[in-house]
Amino acid sequence: MIERKEITLSVNGSPYALEVKVNRVLLDVLREDLGLTGTKEGCSMGVCGACTVLLDGKPVNACLTLAVEAEGREITTVEGLTRDGKLDPLQEAFVEEGAVQCGFCSPGMLITGKGLLAENPSPTEFEVRKAIAGNLCRCTGYVRIVKAILKASQAGAGSAPGNRKE
Repeated sequence: MIERKEITLSVNGSPYALEVKVNRVLLDVLREDLGLTGTKEGCSMGVCGACTVLLDGKPVNACLTLAVEAEGREITTVEGLTRDGKLDPLQEAFVEEGAVQCGFCSPGMLITGKGLLAENPSPTEFEVRKAIAGNLCRCTGYVRIVKAILKASQAGAGSAPGNRKE
């Protein structure tokens, strides 16, 4: 029998008390228990980046992170980028640059981009491409995604999730 543990997760600024099996991955807890379905399940092997979330501000693959490992840490999902009904500047840039096509990779790309901009508010094109190298997209060819992240860097999207440079 698999051991269960009571944990508290802080997701998008809200606390959640849960009892989970110790072998359960964060992706499943976010999607199934908390109903945060913006984080996508792609490969379940940490290769595609569709499940990327920020864990204490750093991009991680939620399909490889145990939920118990996230206890006491801040988790940001794509749902956490929008605040008070306003899109984050990075989300706005994705829309304006046409960086969203089928949308499956978009949550992971947005979160990875947000993590990059928080660490490096003015990245070069090379740095953007390097940061998103772990996120696969079959639709866009990455040109518009890179342009959107660079555009957002000029709009001050490197602040904490959801915050805007005014």
